[in-house]
Amino acid sequence: MRLPRLFAAGEAQLVEVRFTPAMARAWQTDAGHLLLDRLAGWLSDQVRANALSLHAWALSPARLLLLTTAQEPGAVSGCVQAIGRRLGAALQAGGVFAGRYKSALIQAQWVLTTQVWVEHGPVFDGLASDPVSWPWSSAHAHVGLKDASIHPSMPLVTHAAYWACGNTPFDRQAAYKERLAAALTDGQRRQIESALQGQWALGADSYLESLGKVASRRVKPRPRGRPRKAQPSSA
Repeated sequence: MRLPRLFAAGEAQLVEVRFTPAMARAWQTDAGHLLLDRLAGWLSDQVRANALSLHAWALSPARLLLLTTAQEPGAVSGCVQAIGRRLGAALQAGGVFAGRYKSALIQAQWVLTTQVWVEHGPVFDGLASDPVSWPWSSAHAHVGLKDASIHPSMPLVTHAAYWACGNTPFDRQAAYKERLAAALTDGQRRQIESALQGQWALGADSYLESLGKVASRRVKPRPRGRPRKAQPSSA
């Protein structure tokens, strides 16, 4: 049985939307770059329309990655569905998404690591040599190269974890640039991707315990195997 969406108001959320091969085929045409520009524009519109706080994004012919915070449970799905309708019309294709989008709730201590993962998405997919060389992402803004971005007007909302990188914009950009260049360990990638694929929450046990009291459903998988039998009490 498919679990309902995991949601908790005000919690950072990692989102992955995978595209069908129709998007990859469009990328091979002369209009491929223009289509990504249009998609980025639709994303900007829908982030505003659905009152999302967008912390990071990366868009490629393979997928759309978002790190965002929502206050309403239908905000992310509303954004994704609206983009899907417009993309379907542009490609003259029925389905443009390869299944349902995936999402995971992210503890504040994991936000910067997850932001790096998002902005490395095109690198992981073999489309760029480094995050800043890919135009359709938030990497430029976070390292202070807004003029190099295709969409410098994307409505980014800085997460508190990024603010903590330094006391001035220059300090924050320099510190984050080093972090982005260092990329992630294999273990960090596995933890992020496991939470995303399972659509669970990512964080410390104490975070998961407190989140479980307010989230829309359970935040981590149940232990494998049958529950232990209670031991009989001695008379």
